[in-house]
Amino acid sequence: MAGGRGTIMKVTQHIEEAKGETLFTFEIIPPQKGKSIQELYDNIDPLMEFKPPFIDVTTSREEFIYVDKGNGLLDKKLTRMRPGTLGICASIKHKYNVDTVPHVLCGGFTKEETEYLLVDCHYLGINNVMALRGDAMKEEQSFVPKMGGNCHAIDLVQQIKLLNEGKYLHDVIHVDNRSDFCIGVAGYPEKHLESPSLLSDLKRLKEKVDAGADYVVTQMFFDNEKYFQFVAKAREMGITVPIIPGIKPLAVQRHLQVLPQIFRIDLPEDLIQAVDDCKDNAAIKQVGIEWAIQQSLELKAAGVPVLHYYSMGKSENIRQIASQLF
Repeated sequence: MAGGRGTIMKVTQHIEEAKGETLFTFEIIPPQKGKSIQELYDNIDPLMEFKPPFIDVTTSREEFIYVDKGNGLLDKKLTRMRPGTLGICASIKHKYNVDTVPHVLCGGFTKEETEYLLVDCHYLGINNVMALRGDAMKEEQSFVPKMGGNCHAIDLVQQIKLLNEGKYLHDVIHVDNRSDFCIGVAGYPEKHLESPSLLSDLKRLKEKVDAGADYVVTQMFFDNEKYFQFVAKAREMGITVPIIPGIKPLAVQRHLQVLPQIFRIDLPEDLIQAVDDCKDNAAIKQVGIEWAIQQSLELKAAGVPVLHYYSMGKSENIRQIASQLF
């Protein structure tokens, strides 16, 4: 099944070729170990009619699990429950003829491991990457980089940029074929939860762009005015790259507590009240769909380059939203 608007293109090239038309994209998460990739395909299939030029695939942090050894003893093991990001990217690219964007993390990876991943991406014809620091592990009070790993997203951007220039980590090889990665980074309309202020956070974003980031995708937000203000302040600061809004439709009651707690975002009172008035999750899901449609219509009318949806591996609500816009 073919889907996208051509392959082996940079995100920025897709935006340029659209000539002001707002593009539709979405983000998926790899299945847990032991699960089939077919469920992922089943959720991607209904979205391909909207011709996404690229699809993002997340990368998860490692986590501790406890294995029962018997006699009441537990063995603590470090593992990744959702591996396979690069394999999924290659598989989607092959199956749907669409560009893919693997998320590359600082957390849990050494610089050497990151370099190996980027070399694999280059060989597979994947030339877009999303450079992220990643979250702290659940057991950590704050983010701790892996020994020998990048500490901040800007360090990761710099490593990718150097690779594009043919400069590998230990500079012991002759380079006759360079990578040409298009680098995405995250932006936070309501500031990163660890940042002391929005201005401080915007300064960090400017540093990432100056280091070589080609575009920005925002964290989810539910009040468009916060996105518009964020973009305006970013432009005032000299950030000229595309700033793509990230949209997540509410789906269940607990999102009212979980999303502000995890992402440090505010929810509009009208949305909170609409969810509180719902009698079940089916009604809440519909409220989330309708809110996201209105958000998306306003953003599209404002000429955003891309509407990027956080699907979390489920497509039905995203399909209903996209059907009203694309």
